[in-house]
Amino acid sequence: MSEARVTISRDPDRDERVVTTGTTAAELFEGDRSVVAARVAGRLVDLAYVVVDGDEIEPVEIGSPDGLNILRHSAAHVMAQAVQELFPDAKLGIGPPIKDGFYYDFDVETPFHPDDLKRIEKKMQEIIKQGQRFARRVTTDEDARAELVDEPYKLELIGLKGSAAEAAEGASAEVGAGELTIYDNLNAKTGELCWKDLCRGPHLPTTRNIPAFKLMRSAAAYWRGSEKNKQLQRIYGTAWPSKDELKAYTAFLEEAEKRDHRKLGAELDLFSIPEEIGSGLAVFHPKGGIIRRTMEDYSRRRHEEAGYEFVYTPHATKGKLFELSGHLDWYADGMYPPMELDEGQSYYLKPMNCPMHNLIYRARGRSYREFPLRLFEFGTVYRYEKSGVVHGLTRARGFTQDDAHIYCTRDQMADELDSLLTFVLNLLRDYGLDDFYLELSTRNPEKSIGTEENWTEATETLRQAAQKQGLELVDDPGGAAFYGPKISVQAKDAIGRTWQMSTIQVDFNLPERFDLEYTASDGTRQQPVMIHRALFGSIERFFAVLLEHYAGKMPPWLAPVQVVGIPITEEHVPYLEEVAAKLKAHGIRVEIDDSADRMQKKIRNANKFKIPYMLLAGDEDVQAGAVSFRYRSGEQNNGVPVDDAVAEIVKAVQDRIQI
Repeated sequence: MSEARVTISRDPDRDERVVTTGTTAAELFEGDRSVVAARVAGRLVDLAYVVVDGDEIEPVEIGSPDGLNILRHSAAHVMAQAVQELFPDAKLGIGPPIKDGFYYDFDVETPFHPDDLKRIEKKMQEIIKQGQRFARRVTTDEDARAELVDEPYKLELIGLKGSAAEAAEGASAEVGAGELTIYDNLNAKTGELCWKDLCRGPHLPTTRNIPAFKLMRSAAAYWRGSEKNKQLQRIYGTAWPSKDELKAYTAFLEEAEKRDHRKLGAELDLFSIPEEIGSGLAVFHPKGGIIRRTMEDYSRRRHEEAGYEFVYTPHATKGKLFELSGHLDWYADGMYPPMELDEGQSYYLKPMNCPMHNLIYRARGRSYREFPLRLFEFGTVYRYEKSGVVHGLTRARGFTQDDAHIYCTRDQMADELDSLLTFVLNLLRDYGLDDFYLELSTRNPEKSIGTEENWTEATETLRQAAQKQGLELVDDPGGAAFYGPKISVQAKDAIGRTWQMSTIQVDFNLPERFDLEYTASDGTRQQPVMIHRALFGSIERFFAVLLEHYAGKMPPWLAPVQVVGIPITEEHVPYLEEVAAKLKAHGIRVEIDDSADRMQKKIRNANKFKIPYMLLAGDEDVQAGAVSFRYRSGEQNNGVPVDDAVAEIVKAVQDRIQI
């Protein structure tokens, strides 16, 4: 009987074993129900994989990132099988795992109804209980086409491998870059074929390994993510290693739904996205305008203190500017189509501000004595996002960037990046975000310009600046823009979601393309280093993040109405107007509710609009020169002298206290 020597690697332990030829990964990890797949030489494989001499095998547990993807991909297959059993004419699209879940696209005559999802869920439960086995088999393009002749979308995917598969939405989960495989779902007792799908895998051993799942919703989606293709029906679901984790996730979703900025924006009368204007193009209402202006004013003041100079640029430009910058070569798909004006001259809505800031720099000669030169703009830009990804204020087509471009010498670059990152993090903390990690995006050789030497220098200088902050630093290989590497600040909100906030990019390339120069101390002409920096990312998106972070309960300094005066009767209105005048003298935004509503209704209205402070006044308060001081939390202190109440509110606003 022949043998094979293998190494089982469980970081940090390594266990060498001698096993019988034909041993599977499942047999190596027999008894450990948490292991659902294995990794061999960096490649994920099913537990049915037969080990060979010299293999180093690492178990993949269901709760690991890879294990969760395998669980969710397997659940997507079960869902697709259930759909085709209930809707035999349904044609299969693709079904990859995604963050926290999975989806599968179907070509069906009638869109799915919520009741259909309940039926599909029930059928999935039946399939899971049957314990059908996921069985992988290698096939050829020709044989796969013959087997899947009735699946037109699968036929399109056959032969779509490597970079083409990676570029097509979700297609890499189907065909990958290597051999073509089909997964059969087999009856646990008889081995009879129950269902099959084109897939690269790997999958769970059986459907019984799916502990907890739930279908979430259905939506329309274009085949392979292109608006040029047919619109299919997509069903989203989620799957977890335990029912408790599923329950926790659904509770998280409920909380996230309560915090949805689109919902809060309507309830609090902050902004809207009118259909008459267009998808992804928001208008801010007066109360939302107050929050936005306050955000901008504070940011503007901090930038002025840090030595930034404000500039303004137009919303549209000739196309030649973006030919010079390279954006038409690398970014055209994200830009609005050109407007043909001035006898055939092409004009574009600007997708970013940096080319115009370079023209401001180039408008006259520059000296090293001006450096670092920090140009700043609240510049509105326009990007043609696909309709399927537009999402309220967080993914918009028109938005305002708090955009800065810093020009400095190479010798100044390290110190400037260090101080710039400190400035960015401190300003984000002022708005109430304080849980960060940093991400370093590096060069994609196929989508970049410039020399390797410049990229290496820029990347390492960024890395060193990031490491000085003492925060976790995560690499993002190939994630940089075409012109230079990037540090992005990733911030967690109150319920643990991660948002990309500020970005800082080092650029040796645009200064060269724009022939930017300065006179150095020795009189020679040198090229500056250019640093791109967006602190909020966009005002609109940051507005949405804060709104969800605070669940609409904005801290007093950002609240559109900071105080509401609530008279017990109509006779107490003049007294509260005097109190309001004292608050207004300190710049506090205060209103008096002199409506005919009863006092309790007025309190409910103030709570509905999440106003931080309520000042109530009745006969005893008037006589004592006091107010009943009520907080948004419901806590109330009676008989508070007016001057004390005013002082507390003013201090909370000035110190940006969160309540």
